[in-house]
Amino acid sequence: MLPAFRGRMHYRVTRAGYLFGSALVVVGAAAIASANNLLFLILAAMLATAMISSVVSRLSLAGLELELILPEHIAARQPVSARFKLRNLKWFPSFALHLSSREEPRVLDKPIVFSSLPARATAQADAPAQFPHRGLHRESLFVLATRFPFGLVERRTFISISSEVVVYPSLEPNPSSEPLLADLRGEFDREQRGMGSDFYRLRPYELYENARYVDWRSSARTGELQVREFASEERSAVYVYLDLRATPGDAFESAVECCAFLVWSLGSESVRIRFRTQRTNLLFPDEVDIYRILRELALVQADLKAEEPKAGDPTPHVLFSAASEAVVIQTLSGRVSNIPA
Repeated sequence: MLPAFRGRMHYRVTRAGYLFGSALVVVGAAAIASANNLLFLILAAMLATAMISSVVSRLSLAGLELELILPEHIAARQPVSARFKLRNLKWFPSFALHLSSREEPRVLDKPIVFSSLPARATAQADAPAQFPHRGLHRESLFVLATRFPFGLVERRTFISISSEVVVYPSLEPNPSSEPLLADLRGEFDREQRGMGSDFYRLRPYELYENARYVDWRSSARTGELQVREFASEERSAVYVYLDLRATPGDAFESAVECCAFLVWSLGSESVRIRFRTQRTNLLFPDEVDIYRILRELALVQADLKAEEPKAGDPTPHVLFSAASEAVVIQTLSGRVSNIPA
């Protein structure tokens, strides 16, 4: 990631700089009023100090290159470890460098301090980074500042790192998403009952069941008839539909985040998922991995002109809709719940 400097360097006079400036004015006035050579020597030394401070601080920020390394998968409002590499391309060192974020989204919560950076060397630092919202972040703007050598002036320069970082929706549960997940697990067990070849569980015998599935050893041990149950060879997929017919806003973002939490939770349990919108039809894990669905949710946009689902389409297990400025979640069992935007 190559940096680009925006405009010229900026500076801010510190408290020590104001005190030094006040002392400079007092000494200058006294030297002129008294014509004392010693005061003129002190005044000259102070002016030379100010000039040296300005030149050295400017040279400390020159010839630097910044690289930002982020994890491959990032979710909104979830802290991740970001690695910053600062290279000194000059033949002389830089000192007392401070790196911070300039504007939203603020990737860095706290500044990073590089006490010294030798000539032709690279320093790296790991720091927690966080993106406040989902989407495609193309540019991150940072501020590199120094008060070296005397702390009279803080000189700053802006570094823009051009990159494409896809931030997934927040995967944190909310008061409505956790009960929804629990209900869906009850409605749709990923290891459905069947008579396949993979053993699933032992359960009590039910009236009129075939006696060939009775486990006689377990029955003798427990004193009750126990039946061997097998997992179904073919697993159906949980059908999740996100309706794009909504206006951009908090309601739609809440629907996207709740959908992302549901997909992520089910995907972590290896449940087959059919995820659809008016523009997307993805099947996990047969066709895509779970991150492909999260990427789609990261980039999805509300569209009032999106077409309605076709009448012949299967009914989804979970339907997320924000068309009425409130998040409506409808399950296959008929349960309808609202999430506050």
